[in-house]
Amino acid sequence: MIYITGDIHADFSRFKNPALRKLRKQDALIVCGDFGFIWDGSKKEKKLLKKIGKLPYNVLFVEGSHENYDLLEEYEVSDWCGGKTRQISGRLRQLMRGQVYEIAEKTVFTFGGGQSDDTYDLVEGQNWWQREIPTEEELSEGLENLEKAGNSVDFVVTYEPPSSLRDFLITDKTDRNHINTYLNGIFEKLTFKGWFFGKLHLNKLIPPKYYAVYDGIVVADSTKIKKKKEPKRRAKAAEENAPEEVKEN
Repeated sequence: MIYITGDIHADFSRFKNPALRKLRKQDALIVCGDFGFIWDGSKKEKKLLKKIGKLPYNVLFVEGSHENYDLLEEYEVSDWCGGKTRQISGRLRQLMRGQVYEIAEKTVFTFGGGQSDDTYDLVEGQNWWQREIPTEEELSEGLENLEKAGNSVDFVVTYEPPSSLRDFLITDKTDRNHINTYLNGIFEKLTFKGWFFGKLHLNKLIPPKYYAVYDGIVVADSTKIKKKKEPKRRAKAAEENAPEEVKEN
């Protein structure tokens, strides 16, 4: 099984969700950017990374726009499940940009990185890194890997949303960036069962198969949203092939 969540920002409590107890060593929890546990290189941080790596399932993440890229890039790049990855500790790994993986018997295309909306308040090398923005080589590699996969995967996990989904959720279109446009080109030609993105800090289904995910946990493999006591207008929006959202007890 593959579970998906959004920005964690170094909050370990996300891993205490009772639903995650169902996951086993072949399963995975994927974080849609802003993982946040690789930030200051402190002893406390390294201890937490080891603790996460010892969880009984794979913890995988794509990078967001608030990561310490200097520290992240100290980890060696290697191949894992068909794509490039950085092993951080044990079962904890970074899923790199433009890669196609075979995870829990599903094909997953990943593309991390994004563009900060508040760079005027950030300092390069302290709390912001230019490398949050994908390079032309990474953009090209993503297209090449998708072509090799026949432009068909089970799931897509990104930090930024495609521009069409972003415009649907945000009325202000002035902040749209070239990454949104790039992902929209993929969006228009790719066959997939579900697309998950984390930047917008929303838990919202865009029927039938697109999901803005933040602090919720979504079951990517599911074909339905788990029934919950919620407003009728929200329940009505859920279609049969929408992913299941796990509710924390």
